[in-house]
Amino acid sequence: MHEMSIACSIADIAREQARAAGAGRVNTVEIEVGALAGVEVESLRFCWDAARSGPAAGAELVIHEIPGRGHCPGCDLECDVDFHVALCPRCEGGLRILRGRELRVRSLNVD
Repeated sequence: MHEMSIACSIADIAREQARAAGAGRVNTVEIEVGALAGVEVESLRFCWDAARSGPAAGAELVIHEIPGRGHCPGCDLECDVDFHVALCPRCEGGLRILRGRELRVRSLNVD
């Protein structure tokens, strides 16, 4: 379950940033997780409770899920994508993934 290592990395980032800001506590960590990032959101939520410690011990994890989106260079169609490799529903050309692979910390709220 790689969600545990992701949760630990997010907690590390939160602690490091709190320390750099001179804050004693992390209140909220907001992250973005793309639908194509290969992350089970519910597993990540579960792992977060075990991973948070130190200044981030009571931090809430807010997850913003980013839907997959692709663009067909052949016919210029932009459409939703639910898999890493997708064909255009209009012309069956290969889609270029525009978003949905994100996995990043968006913001931290610290005191």
